[in-house]
Amino acid sequence: MLHQDERDPMFVATCAELPSLSWLASSQIDALQGLEDLLREVITDMAQQGEEVPVPFAERSYSGKFNVRVGESLHRELAIHAAEDGLSLNQYVVRKLAA
Repeated sequence: MLHQDERDPMFVATCAELPSLSWLASSQIDALQGLEDLLREVITDMAQQGEEVPVPFAERSYSGKFNVRVGESLHRELAIHAAEDGLSLNQYVVRKLAA
């Protein structure tokens, strides 16, 4: 992930799998390259120390299922909207999430 710091005209590159790591630079390219170099070093060190290196999210396996708990009133509202659109609650929520 890359974002520009609101208080400082610098770019910050971060990694979702290792959120404690970041790299700050004056350009997007430098921020990304700095983070890539840092990640290589950290991953090499983790492997040498026998630590588990996180699997990138893009390479993980997902079942396509997850449970979400919502309040009773939101559940009712979603069910009503789904019925009005002629969809199952699951189809309705999937469309809303994908939008």
